Amino acid sequence: MVRAFGSTASFQCSRGFVPSLRPRIKRPQYGFNQIRRYAQDQRFQPFVPPPPGSLPKAAPPKTYTRLRKYTRRLLYLAIGTGIVYGIDNQFYAASLTRSARTFGLGLVVALDYKINFRAHPPLAESIGALHARNAERLFDLLRINGGLYLKIGQAIAMQSAILPEEFQKMFAKMFDDAPQNDWKDVERVIREDFGKSPEEVFGVSFNGDPEKGMMERSARASASVAQVHWARLPDGKEVAIKIQKREIARQVGWDLWTFKVVTYIYTTIFNLPLYSLVPYISERLQLETDFENEADNSERMAQLVLSEPRLNRKVYIPKVYRELSSKRVMTAEWIEGVRLWDKEALTASWRGGRNGSPGCHGASLGPPNPARVQHVIRNRDQAIGEQLKPDRDQWKGSDGKGGLGLGLKDVMQTMVDLFSAQMFLWGWVHCDPHPGNIFIRRLPSGKPELVLIDHGLYIHLEPEFRHQYSLFWKSLMTFDNKALGEIVKGWGINNADLFASATLMRPYAGGDMSTSNQLRDPLSGKDEADRAYEMQQKMRKGVRDILGDEKKWPQELIFLGRNLRIVQGNNQFLGSPVNRIKITGNWASRALVESPDLTYREKFRNFGRHLVFKFVLFGSDVVFYASKMRQFFGFGGGMEDDMEAHLKVIAKGTFGVDLNHNVFDG
Repeated sequence: MVRAFGSTASFQCSRGFVPSLRPRIKRPQYGFNQIRRYAQDQRFQPFVPPPPGSLPKAAPPKTYTRLRKYTRRLLYLAIGTGIVYGIDNQFYAASLTRSARTFGLGLVVALDYKINFRAHPPLAESIGALHARNAERLFDLLRINGGLYLKIGQAIAMQSAILPEEFQKMFAKMFDDAPQNDWKDVERVIREDFGKSPEEVFGVSFNGDPEKGMMERSARASASVAQVHWARLPDGKEVAIKIQKREIARQVGWDLWTFKVVTYIYTTIFNLPLYSLVPYISERLQLETDFENEADNSERMAQLVLSEPRLNRKVYIPKVYRELSSKRVMTAEWIEGVRLWDKEALTASWRGGRNGSPGCHGASLGPPNPARVQHVIRNRDQAIGEQLKPDRDQWKGSDGKGGLGLGLKDVMQTMVDLFSAQMFLWGWVHCDPHPGNIFIRRLPSGKPELVLIDHGLYIHLEPEFRHQYSLFWKSLMTFDNKALGEIVKGWGINNADLFASATLMRPYAGGDMSTSNQLRDPLSGKDEADRAYEMQQKMRKGVRDILGDEKKWPQELIFLGRNLRIVQGNNQFLGSPVNRIKITGNWASRALVESPDLTYREKFRNFGRHLVFKFVLFGSDVVFYASKMRQFFGFGGGMEDDMEAHLKVIAKGTFGVDLNHNVFDG
């Protein structure tokens, strides 16, 4: 029951009831459905403010000084960052941004390994997971930064077989074509270097003028540092115009400085003797962006090949047009040929008649079809990617299944001869002989002609070191451990047996057998995680053993090892048609007889030793032909496959590394 009381009604308060100015709801204990309402009935009194004298002193207003200070600083920082970012992008091709990105990621990766590189990582499922996430981080960094970072990434990728499996898989993608620069950027580089337009420099027309040459605005190939455009000069000569990407010149100094700092930090954190190698590597990379240096290398190699009777009709170096070249633009003879990786095109039957393949040994190339040229010019806005250069594949026959009809043995014999002469006889070594830089053509005689391009990355071997390296190889073949030990000790290498095995890419059988014995020692880890960590520790120890004394260690060995590994991969890819070890050793011994900087007395003494050495090489032939017999009857691969298997065993047992891919994967 509900009782209501009017405002004028009188009532008597029950005990405990305190009058209130607002109604209150009270729920009785006997139920929730009944509500009793009580109302106040006193007379209204208006509010009277207190006198000012009775009030306390007013508090000062809040000014939020600290908040305003930090807000102001944050605003200044944002404005300053925006200005630096704009200047960096406009004038320095984002060099500061790329360096900051590199330092940030480098710190993250270093801390990740410092914390988690142990048998049971606290913040990773396993060492494999640790490698996988950091491989992805580094790969993304190199691809995003581009430019010289891509070049460094490709160098790592070529040697990624010595890295953990997770890095091998990720870095195989480094060889994808880099994005092309717009034609406007290409034109600006030409104008900045020559002070003229491309039409004036090369005598070309983009409107089909028959009195002038022609040039494709779309690049035929694009790499990390430069891109290549095809052109036909007014005199009918076809050329490859290699144009450096405009941002590279502004980025290269910053990129190499960042590379040095990051390597120094990693050397300190992980106690690996790497930083001493950085100045030499940086100098090589810097020279690779100087196209005048590349032209010098190309012309020097052309002269050396012409002076060597065993190579001058087998190897061809494209001509460089100096008057059309600069530090960022290099114009060279256009090469028609088959890439080394196209094994089917190399060996398929020849259908080109008595002539050789197009352009062989500098032969002139026929002009493009005029109707085709006019069609491309009329529709260039709609079909910007259309190309003016003719295909020139008539030698493949009407069904397109023909080839050069060459023997792979002749191809590889020429290649190993060329790079062995560079190492042991001339002392000028091309350090990037991967299949993309080698073209094969057919001479009218039916023999192969090897064309070597991209001469940016070279090393020079001083005569003293070149003679030592020749004697080192000769000692490997004859098991002359005394000479071998003296040479390696002079180079500051602590483990001669391991270095000899790494050079031969198989366990060295003539030394103290320390490498072979180490391969037989089982890992002591209790579980798979402990064994994986133990293998990684072996890798660090192996690196320290080979690098040894950093002050004595010849830094040329970095790129010599790279050359040997790539040539070995070429031979293996083609089915091991030649005994590469024998050919290389023979050139090493012969160079000690033929080198022009040796005295006649030294040459005479070395000649007798060379005759003995030729007899010793017979043992290498026995091993080679035994592997060929097994390969013929289907019981195994060739000699290079056997060596690859040995190399995997060495890498696994000595360095704790899985070689799970071919040197050219990707």
